[in-house]
Amino acid sequence: MKFPVSSCPAEAVREAGLKEDMMRHIVLYLLLLCSPLIAQVEYSDDTKPLQQIFNFYIETGNFKSAVPNKTRVDVFVQVPYTSIQFVKKPDGYFANYNVTVTFLDENKKNILFERIWKEKVKTQEFDPTISRDNFNLSYKTYDLNPGTYFMKCIVEDSDSKVSGLRESPLKVRAINDTLDISDIVLVSDMIKDSTNRKIIPNVANQVTNRTRSLSFYFELYSGRNQDVYLEYSLYDFKKNITFNQADPHRLKPGVNLIQHTINNTDFSMGDYSLTAVLKDENWKEKGFTERKFSSKIYGIPNSITDLDKTIDQLLYIASPAEIEIIKQGADYTEKMSRFLAFWNKKKPNPKEDENPILFEYYRRVEYANHNFKGFGEGWRSDRGMVYITFGPPSYVERHPMDSDSKPYEIWEYYEINRSFVFLDQTGFGDYRIVNPDYSHWPGYRQ
Repeated sequence: MKFPVSSCPAEAVREAGLKEDMMRHIVLYLLLLCSPLIAQVEYSDDTKPLQQIFNFYIETGNFKSAVPNKTRVDVFVQVPYTSIQFVKKPDGYFANYNVTVTFLDENKKNILFERIWKEKVKTQEFDPTISRDNFNLSYKTYDLNPGTYFMKCIVEDSDSKVSGLRESPLKVRAINDTLDISDIVLVSDMIKDSTNRKIIPNVANQVTNRTRSLSFYFELYSGRNQDVYLEYSLYDFKKNITFNQADPHRLKPGVNLIQHTINNTDFSMGDYSLTAVLKDENWKEKGFTERKFSSKIYGIPNSITDLDKTIDQLLYIASPAEIEIIKQGADYTEKMSRFLAFWNKKKPNPKEDENPILFEYYRRVEYANHNFKGFGEGWRSDRGMVYITFGPPSYVERHPMDSDSKPYEIWEYYEINRSFVFLDQTGFGDYRIVNPDYSHWPGYRQ
């Protein structure tokens, strides 16, 4: 099917625009019935499919190595059960995924070394496979020369072949044997068994507004018996100090494990920073470490980090009046309260803490931002508008390089008997709906 530069087939865009109230009802109806479609992504037989978002977390920490002149780098990889595909077998539910960690030089030109391993997950019941609270944790250690690296981590589900990528610079610092401090690792849980206590790290570096204590650990290294002081500080998203405390410690030679908990915490949504300053007996600074983390509102997706932007993104499910009411909150707390009240009205089960409609809506927002970038954010694009409203299409026909046409796509929705045609007039990926009737939709770009 060819799409001429000067015109587009009328039959492909014959549908009229929808009124706001009708659109909102369709969104709610489809969100409630979305579960069979969540794993389905836009696909074209002759082009590469768009990327499905694969969520996982990775964190590193610098510690003293047993190998002289090197630093031990601990790497934690946490994969939520909801990101991997479980297969039912007679003795339970099984999932498999591969993890690839690659260390490159600072300029990302040369691969220094790479490690690949496979993880297997098993659960007896189905419910744990769809719980957002369950995850599998990998832990690996590497002895590296101090310096700056670039680290890439790819996690790929063995069955669905969906994968995720995380990459970032990695600073490996030299650690002094005489007196020094390791990196901080946040703790999500402590599990006691018959032999010892097992620390479960908070790899995601996230807390919620229900968190009332912040636990963490690190190591102190000393060449002799000596007295030191540790000064802890907690900074909120406004860079204000919300906690400050100094503790004395008596160190023995070698490695000293320090576990600490800050109680009576009160977190709001935003970014936080925890610092620990090591000082000798003369109160002279000898080491410094910092761990940045974020706070979320319990019961909302992790992708929500900016409340004002999140309110704007209600565009396709809320009326302008409803959005304005939320925005008119006197402060952050009142805006958040009104935002949560809006979504609580749409809960399919008011007795449950989690709202699947809210999670699915912002999953679509995140997917749109990831896949439909043009001249602006993906959720504001025409493809983003259609995807957030109707979810994944049944079929996509893509024509990115036809000789007699500018790039265009046709999205088919078999369940609702609709199709949408998007044209990239500029050639820079800014696809627009070609039928002007769709400009009646809320949020349509002029």
